[in-house]
This record gives sequence, structure tokens and C-alpha cells, in this order.
Amino acid sequence: MTQPQPKLDLTGFTPYIGGETRVPGQENVIKLSANESALGPSPKAIAAYHEAAGQLHRYPDGGCDDLRAALAHRFNLNHDQLICGNGSDELIALLARAYAGPGDDVLVSEYGFLYYAVAARAVGARPIKAAETDYTTDVDKLINAITDQTRILFLANPNNPTGSYLPRSEMERLLAGIPQRILVVLDAAYAEYVEENDYEAGAAWVKTHNHVMMIRTFSKIFALSGLRVGWGYGPPEVIAVLNRLRGPFSVNGPAQAAAVAALEDQEFLEQSINHNRHWRAWLIQELRALDLKLYPSVANFLLVAFPEDKKCNAEAAADFLKQRGILPRKVDNYGLPDCLRFTIGKEAENRAVVAALADFRAGWGAAS
Repeated sequence: MTQPQPKLDLTGFTPYIGGETRVPGQENVIKLSANESALGPSPKAIAAYHEAAGQLHRYPDGGCDDLRAALAHRFNLNHDQLICGNGSDELIALLARAYAGPGDDVLVSEYGFLYYAVAARAVGARPIKAAETDYTTDVDKLINAITDQTRILFLANPNNPTGSYLPRSEMERLLAGIPQRILVVLDAAYAEYVEENDYEAGAAWVKTHNHVMMIRTFSKIFALSGLRVGWGYGPPEVIAVLNRLRGPFSVNGPAQAAAVAALEDQEFLEQSINHNRHWRAWLIQELRALDLKLYPSVANFLLVAFPEDKKCNAEAAADFLKQRGILPRKVDNYGLPDCLRFTIGKEAENRAVVAALADFRAGWGAAS
């Protein structure tokens, strides 16, 4: 029987799959698999969301004008160079659709966010990985991986799942080596967590380069993951292209209202930053005391390495933790089969992780 066929050959195409959320038979699961904010959303954002519920019969503002105005004010950006989307993943997909296609290459770092490759394949482009050095983006290897077919470079800074980042000096060196015909997309989803003085999220380079786009999200520190709100800042020409492609009402009204309120609640933002700083440092200290290898992180998660032995490897650790109702993120699909990624959680959650890993480590020692 003849059936409709997709225009692209999607055989072997693997969609993006998020971290585990449930453990059968357990209700109070500690979910540390999605880098969600430990403190949840701002009370003001919740109140704004509830207030907007009375307008559910109205279409939302298709241009997200109030939200873009709030972003422009908060980050000192040009209102007309801002765009909002149904999560930053919608913007990633739109950028791939607009600037790449069959026969084109989309360049990513070796352990970069998996959705970049998914977005590239979805438009028929080839994702090309540049090797990293010490689990950190390598500027020289990215530049050397550029070909005549390269159309887009997607770069997460800080990177997920490694937690590493490129300082301003390395970013300047990278941009100096990228031809202006290539669109450079800087994904700063975790920017609010970074407190290093040599970090720049990307807006400064959008203002000085006509081929740089910065994308951000409300899903991480602002804790609006369930509402799907992302935003981008780019050259006027790129924003104009994306506005032609995007859906007319991709960000719902209550989501816009909650995002505006979240931006205005600076006090709650500081609480979230302080919580992450304190408990990230505590977890690093406690996990190192268990002789576990950790990779440096400036975000709200830690990448932890385990031995290769089947009795105590990352798979065994994940199974052990799952029995305790704790869900880290497996990252074997990133090419990191010996690691697990842990979101910085609430105090009780962080303590539960350390206690469970201590028990696992004790059994590991007995097994060896």
C-alpha cells in the first residue's frame, strides 16, 4: 500500500529524549535529571500565571511585546532585536531550518547539547562534532573543523552536560576565526549561574558582529520549564528571518505574564543564585570525599565519573540510586558512558544523594 513519505530520510533518526522523571512504585522521587531550578519559580511569577488564567479564551500577544520590553530593560538590549519562542529549543529548530539544509554542515562541540544535532538532522544537514580537550570546548579544533559546507555553529556556554565554559578571551579568539558567512549561535541557558568575572553570555558580541545570535531560556534559573519560554537576541536580519518562520502564537499568554514577573523579581533570583553557589560547593566537597571524580562546573549541575568495572560503573550507580528514588541523568548518549549528571537540588535532596552514593561507594569498596 502506498503511503505518504517524509521528504527527508529519517531512518535511524533519534529524537531528543529528556531525563527520567518516574520510578515505578515510588511517589516521592528525587528528580535530578533535568537541571531544573531547586527553588522553583518566583512567587510573583506564580501569581502572575494565576492572574492570567482569567484570559485563557484570548489569543496571546504574538509578538511578546511586554516580555521583550522587560528583557530589553533587564539586560539593556535593543527591543527590536529580541525574539521569544516556545522554549529555546524552538529557536534552535528555527535557526537550523532557516540557515541549514541538505548538503550543509552544522558544527557542534563534542559534548554539546544533543538537540543541536537533532535540529540539524531534522532539516537534512550533517552535524559535525569537533573534539574537546579536558571536557571543554576546544577553540582551535572548532575552527579547524570548519569547511565550505559549514553553515551554523551551535555552542553552549556554559556547556551541558559537562558544566565547563569558555572565558571571554577564548570566545574572542573563536569569533575571530569564524567566517562571517557562518551563523554563530551562543546558547547561554545557564548564564545566570555563572559568577566568573571572565564570562560573557553573548549580547556583547551580537552588538559587534553581524553573524552572532544569543539564545537564552526561562527554563533554568527562572524555573518556568513547564511553560516553555525561550528568547534570543540577534542581528536585525536574523531576527527578521525567524519572525517570518515562527508560529504566530508560539508563547502562550500565561507564560508571557509569568516570565515578565520572574524577570522583575530580582530578590528571588539572588536567592536561587546563592542556593546554587552554596550547595554546589558542598556537593563538590562531599563527593570528592567519597573519592569520586568530578568535572569543574559553573552551572547548576555536576558531572561525576565512575570506574569502568560493571560492579561500580555509572550504570550500576544509576540503578542503585534509582532504587533509592533518586534520578540523575545518564549521559551515555553524549558519549560519556562512565558519567552521571546531577542537578543541584534542595538541601534534603543533596544530602540524600551524598548518603546514597556513600552507601554505593561502601559496597564498591567491598566488591573490590
